[in-house]
Amino acid sequence: MNEVTAASPAYLNIENLWKAFGDFHALKDVSLDIGEGEFVCFLGPSGCGKTTLLRAIAGLDLQTKGRVMQAGRDVSNLPPSERDFGIVFQSYALFPNLTIEKNIAFGLENTGRKKPEIDARVSELLEMVGLEEQRKKYPAQLSGGQQQRIALARAIATNPGLLLLDEPLSALDAKVRVFLRHEIKELQRKLGVTTIMVTHDQEEALSMADRIVVINHGRIDQVGTPTEIYRHPATLFVAGFIGDMNQITAKVTDSDNVSFGGAETHCATHAFAPGHDVIVAIRPEDIIPYDAADGVPDADRNTLDVLVTEMEFLGSFWRCRLEHERFGDAELIANMSMNAVRRLDVTEGKRIVVELPKDRVMVFDAAEG
Repeated sequence: MNEVTAASPAYLNIENLWKAFGDFHALKDVSLDIGEGEFVCFLGPSGCGKTTLLRAIAGLDLQTKGRVMQAGRDVSNLPPSERDFGIVFQSYALFPNLTIEKNIAFGLENTGRKKPEIDARVSELLEMVGLEEQRKKYPAQLSGGQQQRIALARAIATNPGLLLLDEPLSALDAKVRVFLRHEIKELQRKLGVTTIMVTHDQEEALSMADRIVVINHGRIDQVGTPTEIYRHPATLFVAGFIGDMNQITAKVTDSDNVSFGGAETHCATHAFAPGHDVIVAIRPEDIIPYDAADGVPDADRNTLDVLVTEMEFLGSFWRCRLEHERFGDAELIANMSMNAVRRLDVTEGKRIVVELPKDRVMVFDAAEG
């Protein structure tokens, strides 16, 4: 999948974009529409092409071929200075020798505005990001989170039509990142500015984006809402990259069943032919535990009598490793809630019954693996 039509009117259109560095193609025929006011995350591993795509949109690295349209205007070959965007880099790129208010005013001064207007806008932005009292300080006197907010204020100072964020939270510690995720999203909603953020952090993308663009080896694997991407991954790469996923080699029996370990398992409906080699995938949190002594109400469910070999406490849940002869040398990972572990008295070495809900057993072509 390499194209999507946004729910809102298209503000940014990327058409058949390619970017080559010598013989290496960092982007391969990328097409994407982004709606006005959307918050979109480019998500993928290091080297997948997400930052290259952002830089092509900004004009910092012109595409080899293809077209970029912004608000109906062809900006494909314009320099950055003639494009309508604000950008926040991973390093924030604040001027160390200028005060906070001077950093924010810098871009405004280049637009020819009068000083009273600039001062008013700077004060408005400092209030917006909650740093009015820091205006006379220098960047080195602020925390990383405060510097990030100043960089954001500077980027939106001229009211750009497009806001570009290049991994803006990656240099911060975990608690500050979580706090600023909310702050950035709230600010974006308030301003209504079309925003693209590059990240390799799945949690960031899932919690902040209206839509996620998953990029792999220079191509778009899937575009969708966070729920769509997580619950209905289009490819095995997306399934494995977004969250945790159990993967088991199997063969197709029919459109609703696969076979592995000498037995048949019900699965979500698919289009693979009987005998086709596939990968069966299920998320750890979708596995439902039962007490083996209680039995299972419906014998037609995908149930297995498994041995709990290891339990890892992760705060809000337990990660359990499960063994069964159908898995061979592999293990099944199940995430169980605190309540489930307590209710079923799950312990290492105990046998329990688990259900693999049919609609959550996804099937992918084994060739993808």
